[in-house]
This record gives sequence, structure tokens and C-alpha cells, in this order.
Amino acid sequence: MDDTAIQAVNLGGAAAAQVSIWHLFIQADWVVKTVMVALLMASFWCWAIIFEKSRRLRQLQAAATEFEDNFWSGQGTLEDLYDRIGTRPDDPMESLFAAAMREWRRSTTKGLVTTEAARQALRDRVERVMVTTMSREIERLEHRMIFLASVGSTAPFIGLFGTVWGIMNSFTSIAVSKNTSLAVVAPGIAEALFATAIGLVAAIPAVIAYNKLSGDLGRYSGRLEAFIGDFVAILSRQLQEKA
Repeated sequence: MDDTAIQAVNLGGAAAAQVSIWHLFIQADWVVKTVMVALLMASFWCWAIIFEKSRRLRQLQAAATEFEDNFWSGQGTLEDLYDRIGTRPDDPMESLFAAAMREWRRSTTKGLVTTEAARQALRDRVERVMVTTMSREIERLEHRMIFLASVGSTAPFIGLFGTVWGIMNSFTSIAVSKNTSLAVVAPGIAEALFATAIGLVAAIPAVIAYNKLSGDLGRYSGRLEAFIGDFVAILSRQLQEKA
């Protein structure tokens, strides 16, 4: 084996030894490093949001099922159920019920349901209070969801920016060294492509989780809306019985 072949083998072995994730990061330009760190932090925060939202939605679905079982069980009156829940409900569905019952008690204790117009006004107020409470609870549940959407849509482009910057540096290295050998530009290109890879690693889970969590939130919101309709119907029937 001649000297040229031996040098080529040694060069290839040295390059292979240094082509690792850590070396790709360490040897990258400071701009590319900044892009990588920002994407990694965004990915970490996305996973924290995903785990927190998934856990919270599972808890809320279980709590809603338990509350609906108590609500439709027929054991005691709505007043008894409201007294058990108290003024500090634990989940959105209980919050809807508590808000409606507060308005109901406030009106009935003051004798404001003596006429049909007053009863219709009470129905409207209760429904409006429940819808407002639901909007506030859903808005609280959607907190930080916009971050998932933002990462999912922008992370690939941020990684692409790091890639373009790294490739520009590689071509600059060619111009400075006046050497078109692949060994000159390969490290810079690898670092640049690594930035794109991190961008995709951050974006793909964020997009999938955002779609999944949005669907879960939509189903939970529909469940709350159905409860509002059921409660208003029960309220209307009780008001008719009082007439």
C-alpha cells in the first residue's frame, strides 16, 4: 500500500472518529450552536407541555365522568349536590354547575321568578353564566398550546437557517483553503445538516401532540356544551313546575 493510500485511510479513520453528535455540536459555528441550543430547549419545553396537558386532560375526563354519574344518579337534589361541591369546584364541569347554581339561588331567594318573563330571563342568565365559565376554563386549558403550534411550524425553518449558515461557512472554507476536497467541507456540512435534524426532532412531536391535544380539547369542550344544554333543560322544567 503506497503512502497516499495510507494517508487516505488514516484521514478517513480520524474523521470517522470525530463524527459524533457531541463533536458536531462542539465544532459548529457559534450561530449554528445557538440554533441547536434554542431548538433543543424548545423541544424540551414542548415535551413538558405535552406530558402536562395529556395528564391534565385524562384527569378532567375522569372527573367529568364521576360528576355526571353523581349528577344523573338521582340521589338528592341539585341543591344537595351544589352543597357537596362547595364554592371551590375542582374541575371545569363542576365550575359550570357551581356558577349556574349560584345564579339560580341568587334569583330564587330574591323571588325573581314570579312571572314568565322573569323565568325566561333567569334561564338566559344561567346559560350565559355557564357559557362564560366554559370559555374561561377552556382558555385556561389551552394555555401554552400556542407554543406547540409555533414550534411545530417554525422549528424546521430555524434548523434550515442553521443549515444554510453552516453550508455558507463550508464554502468559505473552500475559498480560504483553495481545496475542493470533500474532507474540507464535510464537517461543516454535517454540522449544518445536524441543525436541520434537531429542528425536525423538535417540530414533528410538537405538531403531532398539538393535533392530538386539540382534538382531545375539542371533545372535552363538546362534553361541557352538552352538559350546559342538559342543565338548562332541567332548569326550564323546574321553572315550569314552579309556575
